[in-house]
Amino acid sequence: MSYVIMGRAVKNEHLALGILTTVFGGAALAMRSKKKETPPANGQSIQQLKESVPINAGSSEEEQFIKNFIAEAEKEEAKH
Repeated sequence: MSYVIMGRAVKNEHLALGILTTVFGGAALAMRSKKKETPPANGQSIQQLKESVPINAGSSEEEQFIKNFIAEAEKEEAKH
């Protein structure tokens, strides 16, 4: 079976291949774009931004635990 598009006969196979190529080609192009690292807002350093974010902890022990967890996670990230 075929369809008439703009006065020409187009087979089902060609329509299907065109659609699949468009979908997967578009997805491949979208995924290959590189992410650019954005600089901190207003020229602040990353350390200043970290210090400006409040830690809403219920106790001082909880706050210390959160700070230690963040420090360990940053060390792990630095290794990779």
